[in-house]
Amino acid sequence: MARADKATAVADIAEQFKASTATVITEYRGLSVANLAELRRSLGESTTYSVAKNTLIKRAASEAGIEGLDELFAGPTAIAFVNGEPVDAAKALKTFAKEHKALVIKGGYMDGHALTVAEVERIADLESREVLLAKLAGAMKGNLAKAAGLFNAPASQVARLLAALQEKKGSEAPTDAPVAPVAPEAPETPEAPVAADAEPAPAE
Repeated sequence: MARADKATAVADIAEQFKASTATVITEYRGLSVANLAELRRSLGESTTYSVAKNTLIKRAASEAGIEGLDELFAGPTAIAFVNGEPVDAAKALKTFAKEHKALVIKGGYMDGHALTVAEVERIADLESREVLLAKLAGAMKGNLAKAAGLFNAPASQVARLLAALQEKKGSEAPTDAPVAPVAPEAPETPEAPVAADAEPAPAE
């Protein structure tokens, strides 16, 4: 590849890193052209699955300010650049990897942080954004106004907020519990006169 072509390729990959809501790094050794086409279809239009040389990917990641992924760029590398819902893309990749052992998920990047394989799989196991929003609204005691700003947020973000809210509620439960009202004190009963102080009864 000519130097100018390499520079263009690096710039394109760097732009994809910057524009993505998440990226998933995979190794595709052993996948056929037909397999790759099937995988791209399963990912949908909101995710671009790109194959590139590791040297170009490393340079592009550096230019995009992506850190912590260099050790993943080894072997035949392909990257899923997610422009839509990260949960949907992670689910598609995890499902495909189960059916095609040649696809190996190596890690990813989201919200400014590198992701381990386990973290990518946890994202894949999240419920849909709609279900999470419903749970979040419930955790907010049905106040949809508080959740309105999250309607377009990725499911992963909603899930983190829901988990944090539930954890906060759990830690505050003892102090938030209503205190039982103190029973009013019973009025004091006047003491009966002491027999020793009473006047003697008249003799019959």
